[in-house]
Amino acid sequence: MTSPITDRRHRSGGARSRAAILDAATRLASTRGLDRLSIGELADEVGISKSGLYAHFGSKEELQLATIDAAEAIFNRVVIAPSDAARPGMAAVLALCDAFLDHLRDKVFPGGCFFACASAEMHARPGPVKDRIAEFDGRWRGRFKRHLETARSDGDLPADEDLDALVFDLDALLYYAHGAFSFRDDPAVLEQARHAVRRRLRAA
Repeated sequence: MTSPITDRRHRSGGARSRAAILDAATRLASTRGLDRLSIGELADEVGISKSGLYAHFGSKEELQLATIDAAEAIFNRVVIAPSDAARPGMAAVLALCDAFLDHLRDKVFPGGCFFACASAEMHARPGPVKDRIAEFDGRWRGRFKRHLETARSDGDLPADEDLDALVFDLDALLYYAHGAFSFRDDPAVLEQARHAVRRRLRAA
């Protein structure tokens, strides 16, 4: 029978091991894809046995879903949290766009935006993995919509502004910045995207 202290240490070590696995998984998935994320390759990357990894994830789908959740936690920390410090409305919209571009610049995920990569990969593959990515996408666009509604209420946007169209345009600019920067590795792309976002908002 294990003591309470030994049991707590075991659980703590298991949590650290799981966190290390998922950190490696988010990096690998952003460059190689969620579908190519294999338990064997991930075990080699982290330096544990396949059986040790199976103790944390019973199936490839379970690993994929946990990887998406881990990526969202990272995204929330580096993109969403900075924007939450801004005043709701137009300032928060700009902060959200800038933080997104900053996370591309800093290569938080080696492949660019984890969710842009994952949505492109999984868009034609229905199932729980696609559904989890779609849930993230809904939260992402919904955050823009809420801040733009506040901006309109504050008088920073015309009362008849089509907010759905504006969200689409901002999302398209950021998505293109992800693709262009990932391909060219040129920071000028991100600065052009910042200016393009501001031009679009001024036009509104």
